[in-house]
Amino acid sequence: MRYIGHVLDLAILGLLGDGPLHGYEIRRRLRIQLGSISSVSFGSLYPALARLEKSGDVVVVDAEPQSGPPATGSLSGERASQRSLRLVSPRGRRARKAYQITDQGRASFASLLNAGPQGDDSRSFGLRWSFARYLTPNARISLLERRRGQLVARLDEAGDSSELDDYAKNVIDHAVDSIQRDIAWLDQLIAQETARNATHNQDLAVPTATENTPA
Repeated sequence: MRYIGHVLDLAILGLLGDGPLHGYEIRRRLRIQLGSISSVSFGSLYPALARLEKSGDVVVVDAEPQSGPPATGSLSGERASQRSLRLVSPRGRRARKAYQITDQGRASFASLLNAGPQGDDSRSFGLRWSFARYLTPNARISLLERRRGQLVARLDEAGDSSELDDYAKNVIDHAVDSIQRDIAWLDQLIAQETARNATHNQDLAVPTATENTPA
């Protein structure tokens, strides 16, 4: 549960890096951009936002009217949702919070994004890669290589399926094929990032015209 909470915190803070968002908009963007945790419910989202607000990673910046609270599906989610709707508009309608990341929150995001894997990080790799623009070139390559190593290890564990019946063999072969495609995709990304990094370093090494001009 703690690991899942860290993944959700990473997702929320990463999305808020682009600007303030309401809870509904955070959930919508999670579903559009981050397939790895696209099924997050309001019952998980609002407690996470309340926790991040309490820790100082996010703050409330404004509010706008809303007709009523979302159905979160859990008692803790309902309580957090009610807290997020505690402001009231002049017409008596509840108003929902908009959340903004703080400097502390940006530091927390960077720490979560650069954290090493906790076992097989299948769940968080796609999320981390979706925020790869915040990583240094070397960190991006390290993330890709780490994921590739995990998949190679999983491929080695697949074993020989020749002794299985056709149905069981189909399942194993399909899994192996999927892993091999993922490895090929990672190899392509690693090559692209390596080339981009080399070009960047080369550009830094080339002196400008001003530097070449004698004083």
